[in-house]
Amino acid sequence: MADRSFLDWPFFDERHRSLAAELDAFLAGADAVPHGDVDAACRTWVQRLGGAGWLRYCVPAQFGGTTTELDVRALCLIRETLARHDGLADFAFAMQGLGTGAISLFGTDAQKERYLPAVGRGTKIAAFALSEREAGSDVSALATRAQRTAGGYAIDGEKTWISNGGIADQYIVFARTAEGRKGLSAFIVDAHVSGLSIEARIETIAPHPLATLRFEKCLLPHDALIGNEGDGFRIALATLDVFRPTVGAAALGFARRAFDESVRHARERTLFGAPLAAMQLTQARLAEMATEIDASALLVYRAAWTKDERHSRVTREAAMAKWFATEAAQRVIDAAVQLFGGRGVTKGEIVESLYREIRALRIYEGASEIQQLVIARQVLEAAP
Repeated sequence: MADRSFLDWPFFDERHRSLAAELDAFLAGADAVPHGDVDAACRTWVQRLGGAGWLRYCVPAQFGGTTTELDVRALCLIRETLARHDGLADFAFAMQGLGTGAISLFGTDAQKERYLPAVGRGTKIAAFALSEREAGSDVSALATRAQRTAGGYAIDGEKTWISNGGIADQYIVFARTAEGRKGLSAFIVDAHVSGLSIEARIETIAPHPLATLRFEKCLLPHDALIGNEGDGFRIALATLDVFRPTVGAAALGFARRAFDESVRHARERTLFGAPLAAMQLTQARLAEMATEIDASALLVYRAAWTKDERHSRVTREAAMAKWFATEAAQRVIDAAVQLFGGRGVTKGEIVESLYREIRALRIYEGASEIQQLVIARQVLEAAP
């Protein structure tokens, strides 16, 4: 079981401490999910997590959730715990939250009633469609367009690197209704709607359901719009404010697992007649790993606590948490692979799998370089 001593930090309430223990127990008793068919594996995890009530943390209480507003500390704890156990379990949970975050935060009661309960039960799968080939982290450069029609809107364009692409029941799609940053709008697009097609499935170094979506005169009713026309940029950033710290939490889960495996290996592996752990360079490496993990946890849960308790934008805190935790996890996992030596690069070893899993977290929901720009802008704007 993972070290949970950090739960004694003042960021957490008793409900968070209980939640972490309960999820650990649930995962310890769960059968492994084969990864051979990633679509099937993700569907299985969505069903399991929904059936056990964990996906209720992804939606507000009025629509089948656990708290009145999204509990970011709970989301982070769940993602950290799931990532430590199984990267696809974390992926399945994360996308249920991110894929409906815009509805939870900005949707009408009718939109929430239609989509959120099924996501919380795990009977429907959600997705978030923001990225485009020429506009990854640059949201203002999105080219997909939504044109007004007599019955609502017609969307034309392409989205790519879309998580749950091809298996989702609905997508939150960001499209341009006018020029400029204030010309973006957000829509709910059901997977079966005419004009939406899966252009291509995308293979990655750590397999996940990813696809390119094509929109060709994809007709939507007026009530598919979330908020008002032009709210899309604000909706996207507010949604990412909530979920960026959870990316850091997932990275933290990967790093903790790599660290635990490293400590175990260092104690058991004999080299030159002594345990690997007896070597000073090994001890120094473990010290660095432990410190990076604690520093990451402090940033992640500071951002989550600030969002929960102050109910304000946490753009700076979320960016710091996402940037530092993902970069630190990459360093921790790389160190673990080095400690394992030849075993570390052997397919099937846990640290080898973690090495592939962590890489994407430094890119999605805003690459590390984008987080640095966000932090710098916040610092400069706040300067007297």
